[in-house]
Amino acid sequence: MAMRLPPCLTPSAALLAFSLCAFAQDDFDGRQVAAALTRQNIPAAPRLPDGHPDLGNAAGSWVPPGVGDMAGSGGGFAGTAQPEKKQQVSFLPWAKAAFDQRNATVTKDDPEGFCLPPGIPRMYATSFPFQIYQLPNRILFVFEGGAHMWRVVYMDGRKHTPADRLNPTYLGEGIGRWEGDTLVVDVTGFNDRSWLDAAGHPHTEQLHVTERFTRVNELILHYEATIDDPGTYSKPWTAAWSILFHPGMEPYEYICQENNADLKHLVGK
Repeated sequence: MAMRLPPCLTPSAALLAFSLCAFAQDDFDGRQVAAALTRQNIPAAPRLPDGHPDLGNAAGSWVPPGVGDMAGSGGGFAGTAQPEKKQQVSFLPWAKAAFDQRNATVTKDDPEGFCLPPGIPRMYATSFPFQIYQLPNRILFVFEGGAHMWRVVYMDGRKHTPADRLNPTYLGEGIGRWEGDTLVVDVTGFNDRSWLDAAGHPHTEQLHVTERFTRVNELILHYEATIDDPGTYSKPWTAAWSILFHPGMEPYEYICQENNADLKHLVGK
């Protein structure tokens, strides 16, 4: 795996970066963010002139741990980091059968393997950097992974588009608001072509995700996603983990093409 070398850093940012174990690499097992969580005297989260927490903007990138299974049951092959708590997921019968089948074949049919977007919340459980840009009426997420995607969260007070006028998408329609220092994003309008995580938790177009982003301090972004999909689960469930900031890191160009020539050789067990 290629090592990431941040561009020229200020002396304080360079010291911070080196203290995180030299230069950053993808955090598939979550050890980097776990180490940061044990540190003492980390500076407070910076703030913007409007008083809201600065979620990074151009100062660096966030690199999620590889949370392969958001329920913490050990599935998934795209990272071994664990969520904060293990969840007892209440599958509907068809969803449990689909989940079991995907794991029985080592998730060989993972849509992300076909260069399709990971969707929400999986974008924040995959170890590729992303940046957050705060504009007056919207917040932009720019992702290195997922075929170099971007996401718009609207902060202008609008309501969700009526269901009969929605065009279902991989990332859905995100409407955001601030609750104190936490950015809360309400997301609907998903298609059903993604998996919630690398372990293969399914969903339908009824999926409704509520996300909570809290910059705890200069280094840590706490992420929480509540999954509410009555077409797949008999009750909502919530997964959470922390994401590490890397000062000065810029996302690389990431190219993923369809017609993956190797995918047909992944036959599972």
